[in-house]
Amino acid sequence: MDRPVTSTLPAAGSPPPVSGAGMDRAVAPSRRKVLLRRALRYGGPVAAVALLWTGWRLVPAAATLSVPRDQLSIATVHSAPFLDYLPVRATVAPLNVTFIDAVQGGEVADVVAKDGALVKKGDVLARLTNPQLQLDVTSREAQIASQLGAVSAQRLTLQQTRTTEETQLAEARYNLLKAQRELSIREQLHGQGFESDANVQSYRDEADYYAQRLKRLETALTQDLKVASRQGTEIDEEAQRLRSNLDVVEASLDALVLRAPLSGRLTNFDLQPGQSLKAGDKIGQIDSEGLYRLDADIDEFYLGRVAAGERAEADIGDVKLPLTVSRVHPQVTNGQFRAELTFDKPPPSGLRRGESVDLRITLGETHQALVLPNGAWLEASGGSSAFVVATNGRSADRVNVASGRRNPEQVEITGGLHEGDRVIVSSYNSYKNFNHLAIH
Repeated sequence: MDRPVTSTLPAAGSPPPVSGAGMDRAVAPSRRKVLLRRALRYGGPVAAVALLWTGWRLVPAAATLSVPRDQLSIATVHSAPFLDYLPVRATVAPLNVTFIDAVQGGEVADVVAKDGALVKKGDVLARLTNPQLQLDVTSREAQIASQLGAVSAQRLTLQQTRTTEETQLAEARYNLLKAQRELSIREQLHGQGFESDANVQSYRDEADYYAQRLKRLETALTQDLKVASRQGTEIDEEAQRLRSNLDVVEASLDALVLRAPLSGRLTNFDLQPGQSLKAGDKIGQIDSEGLYRLDADIDEFYLGRVAAGERAEADIGDVKLPLTVSRVHPQVTNGQFRAELTFDKPPPSGLRRGESVDLRITLGETHQALVLPNGAWLEASGGSSAFVVATNGRSADRVNVASGRRNPEQVEITGGLHEGDRVIVSSYNSYKNFNHLAIH
Protein backbone atom coordinates (compact mmCIF):
# COMPACT_ATOMS: atom_id res chain seq x y z
CA MET A 1 0.00 0.00 0.00
CA ASP A 2 1.20 3.49 -0.78
CA ARG A 3 1.18 5.82 2.19
CA PRO A 4 -0.52 9.30 1.69
CA VAL A 5 1.71 12.27 1.25
CA THR A 6 0.89 15.29 3.55
CA SER A 7 1.96 18.87 3.14
CA THR A 8 2.50 21.33 6.05
CA LEU A 9 3.27 24.35 3.94
CA PRO A 10 0.48 26.50 2.51
CA ALA A 11 0.38 26.95 -1.18
CA ALA A 12 1.15 30.37 -2.53
CA GLY A 13 -1.92 32.67 -2.63
CA SER A 14 -4.05 30.28 -0.57
CA PRO A 15 -5.69 31.28 2.68
CA PRO A 16 -4.00 30.25 5.89
CA PRO A 17 -4.98 26.87 7.22
CA VAL A 18 -7.63 26.67 9.80
CA SER A 19 -6.72 24.89 12.95
CA GLY A 20 -8.76 21.91 13.95
CA ALA A 21 -9.65 18.46 12.67
CA GLY A 22 -9.45 19.36 8.98
CA MET A 23 -5.85 20.53 8.88
CA ASP A 24 -4.25 17.33 7.14
CA ARG A 25 -5.32 16.36 3.51
CA ALA A 26 -4.36 13.10 1.53
CA VAL A 27 -2.74 13.53 -1.98
CA ALA A 28 -3.29 10.58 -4.44
CA PRO A 29 -0.16 9.52 -6.59
CA SER A 30 -0.36 9.79 -10.39
CA ARG A 31 -1.08 6.70 -12.56
CA ARG A 32 2.21 7.12 -14.40
CA LYS A 33 4.22 6.83 -11.23
CA VAL A 34 2.37 3.71 -10.18
CA LEU A 35 3.05 1.97 -13.52
CA LEU A 36 6.73 2.96 -13.42
CA ARG A 37 7.17 1.58 -9.93
CA ARG A 38 5.48 -1.74 -10.89
CA ALA A 39 7.61 -2.05 -14.04
CA LEU A 40 10.79 -1.62 -12.04
CA ARG A 41 9.68 -4.12 -9.43
CA TYR A 42 8.47 -6.93 -11.73
CA GLY A 43 10.20 -6.24 -15.06
CA GLY A 44 13.79 -6.32 -13.81
CA PRO A 45 13.93 -10.09 -13.11
CA VAL A 46 12.17 -10.89 -16.36
CA ALA A 47 14.70 -8.81 -18.35
CA ALA A 48 17.62 -10.51 -16.60
CA VAL A 49 16.27 -13.96 -17.49
CA ALA A 50 15.77 -12.94 -21.12
CA LEU A 51 19.31 -11.56 -21.28
CA LEU A 52 20.80 -14.80 -19.94
CA TRP A 53 18.79 -16.92 -22.40
CA THR A 54 19.90 -14.75 -25.33
CA GLY A 55 23.52 -15.00 -24.23
CA TRP A 56 23.27 -18.77 -23.95
CA ARG A 57 21.92 -18.96 -27.48
CA LEU A 58 24.65 -16.75 -28.88
CA VAL A 59 27.64 -18.42 -27.16
CA PRO A 60 28.70 -21.70 -28.96
CA ALA A 61 28.63 -24.93 -26.97
CA ALA A 62 31.78 -26.91 -26.21
CA ALA A 63 33.48 -28.53 -29.32
CA THR A 64 31.44 -26.21 -31.55
CA LEU A 65 32.87 -23.87 -34.17
CA SER A 66 31.02 -21.05 -35.89
CA VAL A 67 31.61 -21.19 -39.65
CA PRO A 68 30.41 -18.77 -42.36
CA ARG A 69 28.13 -20.41 -44.90
CA ASP A 70 30.03 -18.98 -47.86
CA GLN A 71 33.14 -20.94 -46.83
CA LEU A 72 31.40 -24.30 -47.10
CA SER A 73 30.70 -26.61 -50.04
CA ILE A 74 27.70 -28.86 -49.46
CA ALA A 75 26.68 -31.90 -51.52
CA THR A 76 23.79 -34.33 -51.25
CA VAL A 77 24.21 -38.08 -50.92
CA HIS A 78 22.50 -39.68 -53.91
CA SER A 79 22.37 -42.96 -55.81
CA ALA A 80 24.27 -42.98 -59.09
CA PRO A 81 26.26 -45.34 -61.36
CA PHE A 82 29.74 -45.79 -59.90
CA LEU A 83 32.50 -46.34 -62.47
CA ASP A 84 35.31 -48.18 -60.69
CA TYR A 85 38.54 -47.02 -62.36
CA LEU A 86 41.80 -45.44 -61.31
CA PRO A 87 43.47 -42.70 -63.40
CA VAL A 88 47.25 -42.60 -63.07
CA ARG A 89 50.19 -41.08 -64.89
CA ALA A 90 52.81 -43.59 -65.98
CA THR A 91 56.31 -43.34 -67.40
CA VAL A 92 57.55 -45.18 -70.47
CA ALA A 93 60.32 -47.66 -69.64
CA PRO A 94 62.06 -50.34 -71.72
CA LEU A 95 60.42 -53.74 -71.50
CA ASN A 96 63.74 -55.53 -70.97
CA VAL A 97 66.89 -54.14 -69.38
CA THR A 98 70.25 -55.97 -69.46
CA PHE A 99 73.07 -54.69 -67.28
CA ILE A 100 76.67 -54.85 -68.46
CA ASP A 101 79.37 -55.71 -65.90
CA ALA A 102 83.14 -55.73 -66.12
CA VAL A 103 84.13 -59.42 -65.90
CA GLN A 104 87.80 -58.57 -65.37
CA GLY A 105 89.29 -55.51 -63.76
CA GLY A 106 91.62 -53.20 -65.59
CA GLU A 107 92.21 -49.75 -66.95
CA VAL A 108 90.10 -48.37 -69.78
CA ALA A 109 92.35 -48.13 -72.83
CA ASP A 110 89.81 -47.28 -75.52
CA VAL A 111 86.10 -46.37 -75.57
CA VAL A 112 84.47 -47.39 -78.83
CA ALA A 113 80.71 -46.97 -78.30
CA LYS A 114 78.81 -43.87 -77.20
CA ASP A 115 76.03 -43.59 -74.66
CA GLY A 116 72.60 -43.77 -76.31
CA ALA A 117 73.86 -45.59 -79.42
CA LEU A 118 72.12 -48.57 -80.98
CA VAL A 119 74.40 -51.61 -80.74
CA LYS A 120 74.26 -55.17 -82.00
CA LYS A 121 75.17 -58.32 -80.14
CA GLY A 122 78.95 -58.73 -80.04
CA ASP A 123 79.79 -55.10 -80.86
CA VAL A 124 82.92 -53.84 -79.10
CA LEU A 125 82.05 -51.21 -76.47
CA ALA A 126 85.46 -50.61 -74.88
CA ARG A 127 88.88 -52.21 -74.33
CA LEU A 128 90.76 -52.65 -71.06
CA THR A 129 94.40 -53.33 -70.26
CA ASN A 130 95.66 -55.50 -67.40
CA PRO A 131 99.36 -56.47 -67.66
CA GLN A 132 99.26 -58.67 -64.56
CA LEU A 133 96.34 -60.64 -65.97
CA GLN A 134 98.20 -61.13 -69.24
CA LEU A 135 101.22 -62.57 -67.38
CA ASP A 136 98.99 -64.87 -65.34
CA VAL A 137 97.24 -66.08 -68.47
CA THR A 138 100.55 -66.83 -70.20
CA SER A 139 101.82 -68.79 -67.19
CA ARG A 140 98.57 -70.72 -66.86
CA GLU A 141 98.53 -71.56 -70.55
CA ALA A 142 102.04 -73.03 -70.23
CA GLN A 143 100.98 -75.19 -67.28
CA ILE A 144 97.93 -76.50 -69.07
CA ALA A 145 99.93 -77.21 -72.20
CA SER A 146 102.39 -79.27 -70.13
CA GLN A 147 99.53 -81.20 -68.52
CA LEU A 148 97.97 -81.82 -71.92
CA GLY A 149 101.34 -83.18 -73.10
CA ALA A 150 101.41 -85.63 -70.17
CA VAL A 151 97.90 -86.77 -70.98
CA SER A 152 98.87 -87.33 -74.59
CA ALA A 153 101.86 -89.41 -73.43
CA GLN A 154 99.55 -91.58 -71.31
CA ARG A 155 97.27 -92.11 -74.26
CA LEU A 156 100.29 -93.03 -76.44
CA THR A 157 101.57 -95.53 -73.86
CA LEU A 158 98.14 -97.12 -73.63
CA GLN A 159 97.96 -97.41 -77.38
CA GLN A 160 101.46 -98.92 -77.60
CA THR A 161 100.61 -101.53 -74.96
CA ARG A 162 97.52 -102.53 -76.85
CA THR A 163 99.45 -102.75 -80.10
CA THR A 164 102.09 -105.00 -78.50
CA GLU A 165 99.46 -107.35 -77.10
CA GLU A 166 97.65 -107.55 -80.43
CA THR A 167 101.00 -108.34 -82.14
CA GLN A 168 101.71 -111.14 -79.68
CA LEU A 169 98.21 -112.48 -80.20
CA ALA A 170 98.69 -112.48 -83.98
CA GLU A 171 102.01 -114.30 -83.65
CA ALA A 172 100.41 -116.90 -81.37
CA ARG A 173 97.65 -117.52 -83.91
CA TYR A 174 100.23 -117.90 -86.68
CA ASN A 175 102.43 -120.30 -84.69
CA LEU A 176 99.38 -122.36 -83.73
CA LEU A 177 98.26 -122.54 -87.35
CA LYS A 178 101.76 -123.58 -88.48
CA ALA A 179 102.03 -126.18 -85.73
CA GLN A 180 98.64 -127.67 -86.61
CA ARG A 181 99.59 -127.94 -90.28
CA GLU A 182 102.90 -129.67 -89.44
CA LEU A 183 101.10 -132.04 -87.06
CA SER A 184 98.62 -132.92 -89.82
CA ILE A 185 101.48 -133.81 -92.23
CA ARG A 186 103.29 -135.90 -89.63
CA GLU A 187 100.10 -137.80 -88.79
CA GLN A 188 99.61 -138.66 -92.48
CA LEU A 189 103.24 -139.89 -92.71
CA HIS A 190 102.77 -141.86 -89.50
CA GLY A 191 99.79 -143.60 -91.07
CA GLN A 192 101.96 -144.60 -94.04
CA GLY A 193 104.67 -145.87 -91.70
CA PHE A 194 107.16 -143.16 -92.37
CA GLU A 195 107.01 -141.43 -88.92
CA SER A 196 107.42 -142.88 -85.48
CA ASP A 197 104.95 -142.37 -82.66
CA ALA A 198 107.44 -140.35 -80.61
CA ASN A 199 108.08 -137.94 -83.44
CA VAL A 200 104.35 -137.37 -84.05
CA GLN A 201 103.79 -136.80 -80.34
CA SER A 202 106.39 -134.02 -80.26
CA TYR A 203 104.46 -132.18 -83.00
CA ARG A 204 101.22 -132.74 -81.12
CA ASP A 205 102.72 -131.24 -77.96
CA GLU A 206 103.93 -128.20 -79.86
CA ALA A 207 100.44 -127.57 -81.32
CA ASP A 208 98.88 -127.85 -77.82
CA TYR A 209 101.40 -125.35 -76.45
CA TYR A 210 100.55 -122.74 -79.07
CA ALA A 211 96.82 -123.35 -78.54
CA GLN A 212 97.13 -122.71 -74.77
CA ARG A 213 99.34 -119.68 -75.36
CA LEU A 214 96.76 -118.22 -77.76
CA LYS A 215 94.02 -118.76 -75.20
CA ARG A 216 96.00 -117.00 -72.45
CA LEU A 217 96.81 -114.06 -74.73
CA GLU A 218 93.16 -113.72 -75.75
CA THR A 219 92.04 -113.70 -72.08
CA ALA A 220 94.71 -111.19 -71.11
CA LEU A 221 93.82 -108.96 -74.07
CA THR A 222 90.12 -109.01 -73.15
CA GLN A 223 90.89 -107.90 -69.58
CA ASP A 224 93.43 -105.32 -70.75
CA LEU A 225 90.91 -103.90 -73.20
CA LYS A 226 88.42 -103.26 -70.34
CA VAL A 227 91.07 -101.56 -68.26
CA ALA A 228 92.34 -99.63 -71.25
CA SER A 229 88.80 -98.49 -72.03
CA ARG A 230 88.39 -97.05 -68.53
CA GLN A 231 91.80 -95.46 -68.69
CA GLY A 232 91.06 -94.02 -72.12
CA THR A 233 87.81 -92.47 -70.83
CA GLU A 234 89.62 -90.94 -67.86
CA ILE A 235 92.36 -89.64 -70.13
CA ASP A 236 89.78 -88.09 -72.46
CA GLU A 237 87.95 -86.48 -69.53
CA GLU A 238 91.19 -85.11 -68.14
CA ALA A 239 92.09 -83.71 -71.54
CA GLN A 240 88.62 -82.13 -71.82
CA ARG A 241 88.98 -80.50 -68.40
CA LEU A 242 92.35 -79.13 -69.32
CA ARG A 243 91.02 -77.74 -72.60
CA SER A 244 88.07 -76.17 -70.71
CA ASN A 245 90.52 -74.61 -68.27
CA LEU A 246 92.51 -73.33 -71.20
CA ASP A 247 89.34 -71.82 -72.70
CA VAL A 248 88.56 -70.11 -69.39
CA VAL A 249 92.07 -68.74 -69.17
CA GLU A 250 91.91 -67.44 -72.72
CA ALA A 251 88.38 -66.07 -72.07
CA SER A 252 89.66 -64.12 -69.07
CA LEU A 253 92.00 -62.37 -71.42
CA ASP A 254 89.23 -61.87 -73.98
CA ALA A 255 87.10 -60.32 -71.20
CA LEU A 256 89.32 -57.26 -71.38
CA VAL A 257 87.38 -56.46 -74.54
CA LEU A 258 83.90 -55.32 -73.44
CA ARG A 259 81.20 -56.39 -75.89
CA ALA A 260 77.43 -55.92 -76.14
CA PRO A 261 75.68 -59.07 -74.82
CA LEU A 262 72.65 -58.43 -77.05
CA SER A 263 71.19 -55.90 -79.47
CA GLY A 264 69.49 -52.75 -78.19
CA ARG A 265 70.12 -49.18 -77.07
CA LEU A 266 73.18 -48.57 -74.90
CA THR A 267 72.42 -46.34 -71.89
CA ASN A 268 74.16 -45.23 -68.68
CA PHE A 269 77.48 -45.81 -70.45
CA ASP A 270 79.97 -43.15 -69.36
CA LEU A 271 83.41 -44.81 -69.41
CA GLN A 272 86.42 -42.57 -69.87
CA PRO A 273 89.95 -43.55 -71.04
CA GLY A 274 92.24 -44.16 -68.07
CA GLN A 275 89.37 -45.05 -65.77
CA SER A 276 90.05 -48.02 -63.46
CA LEU A 277 87.46 -50.78 -63.16
CA LYS A 278 87.14 -53.67 -60.75
CA ALA A 279 85.66 -57.03 -61.62
CA GLY A 280 81.87 -56.80 -61.22
CA ASP A 281 81.61 -53.03 -61.73
CA LYS A 282 78.53 -52.00 -63.71
CA ILE A 283 79.47 -50.05 -66.81
CA GLY A 284 76.05 -49.54 -68.42
CA GLN A 285 72.91 -51.23 -69.63
CA ILE A 286 71.19 -52.20 -72.87
CA ASP A 287 67.49 -51.40 -73.22
CA SER A 288 65.23 -53.26 -75.58
CA GLU A 289 64.58 -51.01 -78.56
CA GLY A 290 60.96 -50.75 -79.70
CA LEU A 291 59.70 -52.85 -76.78
CA TYR A 292 58.32 -50.81 -73.91
CA ARG A 293 56.27 -51.01 -70.73
CA LEU A 294 54.66 -48.39 -68.49
CA ASP A 295 55.66 -47.83 -64.85
CA ALA A 296 52.97 -46.20 -62.69
CA ASP A 297 53.38 -44.97 -59.09
CA ILE A 298 50.01 -45.43 -57.34
CA ASP A 299 48.71 -44.27 -53.95
CA GLU A 300 49.02 -46.95 -51.27
CA PHE A 301 45.21 -46.77 -50.74
CA TYR A 302 44.86 -48.95 -53.87
CA LEU A 303 47.55 -51.50 -53.00
CA GLY A 304 44.99 -54.20 -52.17
CA ARG A 305 42.95 -53.52 -55.30
CA VAL A 306 45.53 -53.37 -58.09
CA ALA A 307 46.71 -56.86 -59.06
CA ALA A 308 48.46 -58.52 -61.98
CA GLY A 309 46.02 -59.17 -64.81
CA GLU A 310 43.95 -56.00 -64.32
CA ARG A 311 42.98 -54.25 -67.56
CA ALA A 312 43.92 -50.67 -68.41
CA GLU A 313 43.74 -48.19 -71.27
CA ALA A 314 46.23 -45.49 -72.25
CA ASP A 315 45.71 -42.35 -74.29
CA ILE A 316 48.70 -41.82 -76.58
CA GLY A 317 48.00 -39.05 -79.00
CA ASP A 318 44.64 -39.81 -80.58
CA VAL A 319 45.01 -43.55 -80.05
CA LYS A 320 43.63 -45.57 -77.14
CA LEU A 321 45.83 -48.58 -76.44
CA PRO A 322 44.82 -51.52 -74.21
CA LEU A 323 47.24 -52.59 -71.50
CA THR A 324 47.54 -55.27 -68.82
CA VAL A 325 49.02 -54.96 -65.34
CA SER A 326 51.94 -57.40 -65.51
CA ARG A 327 53.56 -56.86 -62.12
CA VAL A 328 52.82 -55.10 -58.82
CA HIS A 329 55.68 -54.19 -56.47
CA PRO A 330 54.35 -54.48 -52.87
CA GLN A 331 56.99 -52.15 -51.41
CA VAL A 332 55.51 -48.77 -50.40
CA THR A 333 57.77 -45.71 -50.73
CA ASN A 334 56.58 -42.23 -49.79
CA GLY A 335 52.99 -43.49 -49.68
CA GLN A 336 53.11 -45.03 -53.16
CA PHE A 337 53.73 -48.42 -54.76
CA ARG A 338 54.76 -49.22 -58.33
CA ALA A 339 52.87 -51.22 -60.94
CA GLU A 340 54.22 -52.33 -64.33
CA LEU A 341 51.90 -52.49 -67.35
CA THR A 342 52.55 -54.08 -70.75
CA PHE A 343 50.98 -53.19 -74.09
CA ASP A 344 48.47 -55.63 -75.58
CA LYS A 345 49.19 -54.12 -79.01
CA PRO A 346 52.42 -52.65 -80.40
CA PRO A 347 52.83 -49.06 -79.19
CA PRO A 348 53.40 -46.15 -81.59
CA SER A 349 56.86 -45.93 -83.09
CA GLY A 350 57.45 -42.46 -81.67
CA LEU A 351 57.31 -43.61 -78.04
CA ARG A 352 60.42 -42.69 -76.06
CA ARG A 353 61.83 -43.78 -72.73
CA GLY A 354 60.86 -41.41 -69.89
CA GLU A 355 57.79 -40.06 -71.67
CA SER A 356 54.66 -39.55 -69.50
CA VAL A 357 51.42 -41.29 -70.45
CA ASP A 358 47.96 -40.91 -68.87
CA LEU A 359 46.05 -44.15 -68.39
CA ARG A 360 43.07 -45.62 -66.56
CA ILE A 361 43.22 -48.90 -64.66
CA THR A 362 39.85 -50.68 -64.49
CA LEU A 363 39.25 -51.99 -60.97
CA GLY A 364 35.69 -53.31 -61.26
CA GLU A 365 32.37 -53.22 -63.07
CA THR A 366 30.05 -50.17 -63.13
CA HIS A 367 27.24 -50.51 -60.55
CA GLN A 368 24.65 -48.43 -58.70
CA ALA A 369 25.79 -47.01 -55.33
CA LEU A 370 25.37 -44.16 -52.87
CA VAL A 371 28.00 -41.59 -53.79
CA LEU A 372 29.45 -38.26 -52.73
CA PRO A 373 31.90 -36.05 -54.64
CA ASN A 374 35.54 -37.02 -54.21
CA GLY A 375 36.94 -33.86 -52.68
CA ALA A 376 38.95 -32.16 -49.99
CA TRP A 377 36.80 -33.56 -47.17
CA LEU A 378 38.50 -36.94 -47.58
CA GLU A 379 41.98 -35.58 -46.81
CA ALA A 380 41.46 -34.94 -43.08
CA SER A 381 38.89 -37.66 -42.38
CA GLY A 382 40.15 -40.36 -44.69
CA GLY A 383 36.51 -41.11 -45.47
CA SER A 384 35.78 -42.28 -41.91
CA SER A 385 33.68 -39.28 -40.81
CA ALA A 386 31.67 -36.45 -42.33
CA PHE A 387 29.72 -33.35 -41.25
CA VAL A 388 25.99 -33.75 -41.95
CA VAL A 389 24.04 -30.49 -42.23
CA ALA A 390 20.85 -30.21 -40.18
CA THR A 391 17.51 -29.78 -41.95
CA ASN A 392 17.37 -26.10 -40.95
CA GLY A 393 20.80 -25.52 -42.48
CA ARG A 394 22.10 -23.71 -39.39
CA SER A 395 24.34 -26.44 -37.95
CA ALA A 396 26.25 -29.58 -38.86
CA ASP A 397 27.27 -32.59 -36.76
CA ARG A 398 30.15 -35.00 -37.34
CA VAL A 399 29.03 -38.60 -37.90
CA ASN A 400 31.01 -41.78 -38.50
CA VAL A 401 30.75 -43.09 -42.06
CA ALA A 402 32.14 -45.99 -44.05
CA SER A 403 33.54 -45.31 -47.52
CA GLY A 404 34.40 -47.82 -50.21
CA ARG A 405 35.83 -47.47 -53.66
CA ARG A 406 36.81 -44.17 -55.20
CA ASN A 407 37.39 -42.62 -58.57
CA PRO A 408 38.45 -39.04 -59.40
CA GLU A 409 34.87 -37.76 -59.25
CA GLN A 410 33.11 -40.03 -56.77
CA VAL A 411 33.53 -41.91 -53.52
CA GLU A 412 31.28 -44.83 -52.65
CA ILE A 413 29.41 -44.52 -49.31
CA THR A 414 28.81 -47.92 -47.72
CA GLY A 415 27.54 -46.91 -44.28
CA GLY A 416 26.67 -44.05 -41.91
CA LEU A 417 24.83 -41.89 -44.46
CA HIS A 418 21.51 -42.10 -46.27
CA GLU A 419 20.27 -40.88 -49.59
CA GLY A 420 19.29 -37.21 -49.33
CA ASP A 421 21.73 -36.36 -46.50
CA ARG A 422 23.46 -33.04 -47.07
CA VAL A 423 27.18 -33.29 -46.33
CA ILE A 424 29.95 -30.70 -46.16
CA VAL A 425 32.49 -31.73 -48.82
CA SER A 426 34.94 -28.83 -48.50
CA SER A 427 38.17 -29.19 -46.53
CA TYR A 428 37.93 -30.17 -42.84
CA ASN A 429 41.45 -29.00 -41.97
CA SER A 430 40.23 -25.84 -40.20
CA TYR A 431 37.83 -27.72 -37.90
CA LYS A 432 39.11 -31.26 -37.75
CA ASN A 433 39.10 -31.09 -33.90
CA PHE A 434 35.42 -30.07 -33.71
CA ASN A 435 32.32 -32.26 -33.77
CA HIS A 436 29.67 -29.55 -34.18
CA LEU A 437 29.52 -26.57 -36.52
CA ALA A 438 27.30 -23.54 -36.18
CA ILE A 439 26.61 -22.20 -39.67
CA HIS A 440 25.85 -18.50 -40.04
